[in-house]
Amino acid sequence: MNAGDPASAPGPLRAHGFRVDDDLDLVEFAGPNGMVITHDGSAVAGIGCAATIEFGPEDRGRLAVNVHAMLNDMERSGVPDAPGPLAFGALPFRTDVPGRMVIPAVQLHRQPDGARWAVVVGRDEPVGPPEVRPEQPMALPSRFDVVASREPSWWMDLVERATTRIRAGELRKVVLAREVVVTADRPVDPRPALRRLRAAYPTCYVSFIDGFLCASPELLVSRHGDVVRAHPMAGTVPRLGDPAADAKLAASLLSNANYRHEHQVTIDMVHDTLLPWCSFLDAEPQPSVVAVANVQHLATMVEGRLSRPEPSVLDLVHALHPTPAVGGDPRESALELQRELEELDRRRYAGPVGWVDADGNGAWAVGVRSAEFNGATVRVYAGNGIVADSDPASELAETQAKFAAVLGALVRP
Repeated sequence: MNAGDPASAPGPLRAHGFRVDDDLDLVEFAGPNGMVITHDGSAVAGIGCAATIEFGPEDRGRLAVNVHAMLNDMERSGVPDAPGPLAFGALPFRTDVPGRMVIPAVQLHRQPDGARWAVVVGRDEPVGPPEVRPEQPMALPSRFDVVASREPSWWMDLVERATTRIRAGELRKVVLAREVVVTADRPVDPRPALRRLRAAYPTCYVSFIDGFLCASPELLVSRHGDVVRAHPMAGTVPRLGDPAADAKLAASLLSNANYRHEHQVTIDMVHDTLLPWCSFLDAEPQPSVVAVANVQHLATMVEGRLSRPEPSVLDLVHALHPTPAVGGDPRESALELQRELEELDRRRYAGPVGWVDADGNGAWAVGVRSAEFNGATVRVYAGNGIVADSDPASELAETQAKFAAVLGALVRP
């Protein structure tokens, strides 16, 4: 289905909800130019553009106010139980650059209980449910060239330079990223990679928004009513495919003092940042190991109850990003060292990715295991937390394991 641009017509925006009987493939519905977020049985997708909310660095603190004003100003009609319209976003990692959020013109919701809904956002009240016709598949590339934007030896030297600065006492941790550029012989359709990632990582937040693809295991923050959750991850080892070897690696992850300290720094920051918003907040007493297809992470669930008036999830995103898991510690020193050493435009890599509704509910993941699509060029990213005793060769191997998730989904025939 091709959606027009309702925002170009006069009159207020309306949101009309319908129940959907067909079990639609939301990836097919979104097509190569739409948006989709899937996680653990639930999914939302959108096509077309009813409105965009552009923001600059000075507007980030008011993003929640601006987005909610647009969503709440819409007239609502249709089935009373239908969900309201959502705004989607894949925000830049850096907070000093502009970004945008999008309210799709046609949105499909598949809820964990199996209920399916359509929400149409436009100037006129629709007379019936939207007709959805899957877009034709794009011709698949016949050739991919995969090239690191910096030589591996250059990146290992960068890690060594960072550890020297850390041992000198300038900071305690910095997260450094690498980039691989994939060039195809024709524009790349994101849908095959999206399906493969969804199948391989069903518990991850697998999304494609505004040209940004990610399969993130890490929940930055969610808000549903007065319940707030975050699931920070820091500390990673590979999976080898052998249960005994993987169990040994998981045990080493749990017992390693450096990994545990790195992880605790992130947990403390998330807890201390959320606490002023909460009447109650608690973190699991011990981290667990979360295994995804090719790596294992230390993770700790943080959960609480928000005080009234509850903040929007966008306020919490603004307060939390970037956590030490993607920036470093202390935050400002780490971000400054990133800009000095990386020589890399992260774009939206490790930035917040998610959705928000008119009530301030939403779920936002950390945009890791990610790629930026631009026609026949796809930029794939991976990063590691560097501490005083980090070994450059081991850190390089860890980035290669992280690259494998997206590259394997992208360039497979």
